[in-house]
Amino acid sequence: EEVDLVLPLFGTENGRIDRKALTDWVVKVYNGRKALAHSLSDTKTAVRQLNKLVTCILVIVTIIIWLLVIETNTTKVLVFLSSQLVAAAFIFKNTCKTLFEALVFIFVMHPFDVGDRCVIDGVPLLVEEMNILTTVFLKLNNEKVYYPNAVLSTKPISNYYRSSDMSDTVEFAIDFMTSVEKIGQLKDKIQKYIDNTPQHWHPTHTVVALEIENVNKLKMALYVNHTITFQEYGERNRRRTELVMEVKRIFEELAIKYYLLPQTIHLHQIGSGPTSVQK
Repeated sequence: EEVDLVLPLFGTENGRIDRKALTDWVVKVYNGRKALAHSLSDTKTAVRQLNKLVTCILVIVTIIIWLLVIETNTTKVLVFLSSQLVAAAFIFKNTCKTLFEALVFIFVMHPFDVGDRCVIDGVPLLVEEMNILTTVFLKLNNEKVYYPNAVLSTKPISNYYRSSDMSDTVEFAIDFMTSVEKIGQLKDKIQKYIDNTPQHWHPTHTVVALEIENVNKLKMALYVNHTITFQEYGERNRRRTELVMEVKRIFEELAIKYYLLPQTIHLHQIGSGPTSVQK
């Protein structure tokens, strides 16, 4: 029973753990632990920064209370402090608002941790570093992007790491005259491929007809469910590529093709009228 639970973690196809599968699993575990360590480190850094800020505020409040307790000229002290607070509030109003929104985003909303792959404004980004005011992301080409946390708090954020196993779609088009029998064979072969690769795909999948276009093209789509999330973006692309190539091979095996509609071509020859050729 324990072996049956462990083997899927290695992604083995033949039920045996080879050197490559073991190496990939160790690297995956190492990366996970590394991301966790970075996340804990950044959280501690943010807490230390917040602690310094709170300490400064408490020191100021303590000084004010101390001045009041020793009965210094209270009126002058209060007038002086009030004028300074009004000036500070006017100057740092936006800064305080930004800081408060950033604190709420980091410690209350907390939509991601270091190492999570997210989608913001339609762009896949990897969380590299979290601070109180900003978060550093990496694009797929390792370009660094700095986002103010106050801005992030206003944006919808998709988190791949916290999602369950995700689905994918492969769209294709076949000739309208393709027989129903061939379409049935296509579905059977796709089913067989998915059943033979349980380490990559869940058995639940769907092949659907989307629409008929120009009475000559049948648009279809294959909906499949990964056994991973898109947190492992490279692995997701590799599996999807293998699936697309398998669908292509099935097309060739079943001789499923797509033909363009006949087109009218107008030929013009110097010194003569136009000639129409149906092609």
